[in-house]
Amino acid sequence: MVKHQPLQVYERQLCLSCITGIYGCRWKRYQRSHDDTTKWELLWSLILLFTFCLLLVWFYFWSEAHNDYNEFNRFLYNRSGQWSDGTVPILATTAAGFTYIAFLMVLALCHVALGQQLNLHWLHKMGVTAALLTTTVGVISVNQTWGQEWDVIPISLQATGPFLHVGALAAVTALSWIVAGQVTRSEKTMFQVVVVLLYLSVLLGLYLVPLYITSPCIMDPTTLKQRPDVIGHQGAPMLAPENTLWSFQRALQMNVAGLEADVTISEDGVPFLMHDHTLRRTTDIEKVFPDRQMVDASFFNWTDLQQLNAGQWFLKEDPFWTVHTLSPREKTLIANQSVCSLEQLLKLASYHNSTVVFRLRRPPQKHPCYHSWINDTLQAVQQSGVPQSLVMWTPDDHRDQVRQLAPGLIQTSMEKLSPQNLQQYGISRLLLRYNQASTQEIGHFSESSIKLTLYTINEPWLYSVLWCSGVSSVSSEASHILKKVPYPIWLMRPNEYCLMWVSVDLISFAVVVGIFIFQNYHMIRYRMSGMRSYNPEQIMLSAAVRRSSRDLNVMKEKLIFSEVGNGAGSADELYSDNGYDYYTNQGISQ
Repeated sequence: MVKHQPLQVYERQLCLSCITGIYGCRWKRYQRSHDDTTKWELLWSLILLFTFCLLLVWFYFWSEAHNDYNEFNRFLYNRSGQWSDGTVPILATTAAGFTYIAFLMVLALCHVALGQQLNLHWLHKMGVTAALLTTTVGVISVNQTWGQEWDVIPISLQATGPFLHVGALAAVTALSWIVAGQVTRSEKTMFQVVVVLLYLSVLLGLYLVPLYITSPCIMDPTTLKQRPDVIGHQGAPMLAPENTLWSFQRALQMNVAGLEADVTISEDGVPFLMHDHTLRRTTDIEKVFPDRQMVDASFFNWTDLQQLNAGQWFLKEDPFWTVHTLSPREKTLIANQSVCSLEQLLKLASYHNSTVVFRLRRPPQKHPCYHSWINDTLQAVQQSGVPQSLVMWTPDDHRDQVRQLAPGLIQTSMEKLSPQNLQQYGISRLLLRYNQASTQEIGHFSESSIKLTLYTINEPWLYSVLWCSGVSSVSSEASHILKKVPYPIWLMRPNEYCLMWVSVDLISFAVVVGIFIFQNYHMIRYRMSGMRSYNPEQIMLSAAVRRSSRDLNVMKEKLIFSEVGNGAGSADELYSDNGYDYYTNQGISQ
């Protein structure tokens, strides 16, 4: 008679198999292990954690830098000479990389929670290395070419900080289940002390973070100042070609308080609107004057400029992904736009009683108007008939002469000076990029007679932060979006924020303490019961002989058969000595 006796009947563990299989390609039972993770794999776990944190910051940076995507694309155009939305591939790769690394982090945490040995597969190691290197290269590139944009992170934290704090605290509180499980299961006192101290230090740091969170939106609503005026930067460039007459008309339809433009002087002394040094991006010069594409825009006379089309590029390139929202009539108007002169803009502004601010670019030295550029511009202002009180004059050159010839102009500076110095120079307006003025500085300017205008503000969250800070006006490419912001996105009284902060901390502390108590109580009951839970992954074939981990893993996967001559007595005694349950399948006597 032959009796077949499987050593073990395994239960299906699909979830565990997927976790260990996807993370380390350990799909088989004998490949898994509860042994301590090797130092090499611990190093890779730290690299994975660092890559996750770096990608998290990188992803947050690009999500908040949405306000300045057009600025970034212009920078790429100046470098490559071809217009394209360079943010699309960056956002796609960043989202894919962050999702991939976050997924690996979740799998690693599952390994820790289940007591499995960490063993990242070599393919994943290559993926983590690629994500780390590409992100590092991206950070270095942005730091060298677009370094000022890093300021968007601390500025955005004024809007998102209180809510990111709650999210981070919830995540760390949830991790207490894994931490408590590791501490209660471990038999090494030093390990327990280190893990608990490390976790509590992180938790305590998060509890105290609100002490360092500052936001102008945490204020008494009764002290909120009036809504900042919106100035159409280059008109409404998201809805019409920049610096064209139709673009400024569209901005006026959005109830803007002023218009902002970039001014260049033509070869025959006519100031016209153009941002770039050449005409390649915003006109059809490659068709009209193909041999003059790289010539500076100021070396064209006004007659030549009027032959160019300044709207068809907008329909073709669709720089803001908004062309599909335009009506057929709007597309027809856009397709027929031409280069706009400063005088045309000033007459439009005068008709609508709208303020005009323009940045005047001095022509190159060989230009006929190199010395007369200020006088040529002043002449255009006077010929337009616009009231001088509606024109913000920004050039610092010959300011005293300008003040004598046109005393009614609003003297505006683009150089950051103290309110006292600005008043000393007779300047009443200041035009700065939004990262050049802190909340405290905005408050100082609002208390003085100097009116501050910040550019370029396209996102509602940034507009809300500046509104709460007390800025008087902003320049925007998205006036149609800011029009829909009648009130700051969020506003909270200091006592309300303090109550929220303390309540969240207390709830988190109570949950953490409860989890640690529950885990400790559960482990004490388990140990006092004197019963070992049945775990198919932990098998010892002999209580007396210590087998190697590799031998045990091989034995786990195989089905062992014992051949007994005249009965099962000796086999039963063999397995009962080890104290493990097993199933016996009775054989058939032949």
